[in-house]
Amino acid sequence: MNSEQTAETTVDTAADTTVDTVNQGDREVLVSVSGLKKHFPIMKGVFRRQVGAVRAVDGISFDIYKGETLGLVGESGSGKSTTGKVILQLEQATEGSATFDGIELTETKGEELRKLRPRMQMIFQDPHSSLNPRMTVASIIAEPLREHGKGNAESQRKRIDELLGQVGLSPMHANRYPHEFSGGQRQRIGIARAIALNPDFVVCDEPIAALDVSIQAQVVNLLEELQDDLGLTYLFISHDLSMVRHIADRVAVMYLGRIVELATVDNLYDDPQHPYTQALNSAVPVPDPVVEASRRRQILEGDIPSPSNPPPGCVFNTRCPLAEDRCRTEVPEWRDIGGGHYVACHLVDDKSA
Repeated sequence: MNSEQTAETTVDTAADTTVDTVNQGDREVLVSVSGLKKHFPIMKGVFRRQVGAVRAVDGISFDIYKGETLGLVGESGSGKSTTGKVILQLEQATEGSATFDGIELTETKGEELRKLRPRMQMIFQDPHSSLNPRMTVASIIAEPLREHGKGNAESQRKRIDELLGQVGLSPMHANRYPHEFSGGQRQRIGIARAIALNPDFVVCDEPIAALDVSIQAQVVNLLEELQDDLGLTYLFISHDLSMVRHIADRVAVMYLGRIVELATVDNLYDDPQHPYTQALNSAVPVPDPVVEASRRRQILEGDIPSPSNPPPGCVFNTRCPLAEDRCRTEVPEWRDIGGGHYVACHLVDDKSA
């Protein structure tokens, strides 16, 4: 039976400072990022000398609590995917700190890092390119089990059947190849591979961006079910604000390598404070024709600046309709304006005052 037919269809810093992003009571921090940077060098000339750098991630700080989903949103090129890769050490950080369960990942190398890999996994954006077309589904899912010596051939086969069932596929699919599946089914295979080692933390790097709209809700619902069943913690990266609202507990908004706003889902969508967040939010359709007809959209002029040459002051000042002189020269302070709602903008008043 086609699982896609039977599944449900409903659906930081401007400066390098560490902050307690939101009051979560006794909830335990699983991932903590502080002043994280990733700059890619620009090399030119015969001698390949560095003449600049692409500031993909330029000093961000946030925490992710056990069992929660932190959404990370922003335009293409804002540094979202690079952030996820640097946290997992798929890319080496240029500067800053990323800790997982109290372990400093930026200083962890070799065998020590390899032992942590089962606890940190990633679901990739394109299910077609992330699966080896020459391997069967069973081989793809079993690969992490073999790499980390989890069980023998018989127990691995049982685990494969169990994982396929968890993601809504039949064990009969185990000997097929990726090209025999639809995009949604391929992403389910990728999810099965990601949870094969019982991870604690999963980076979901735009896992629904390459899927048909009719399938996206099914995959998001599956991720929510797995989180409830397995106690997973997610960093959910996406440019689809409506879907992030459905799955996330808190949302961080990223622009040109920096986080400009972070708040709970309700606060961010009902009361966005940063002009960039307001513009993004105004573009999200409302399923009420009366409300939708009366809404005023904020259209941003121009394109996102080059991350190799970001503007001085607030990185958003070149497109902000409210920008003042100090926005072009002073970096806005990253501050809590009340109730764990953080924003980096000179023009936002402190609601807690």
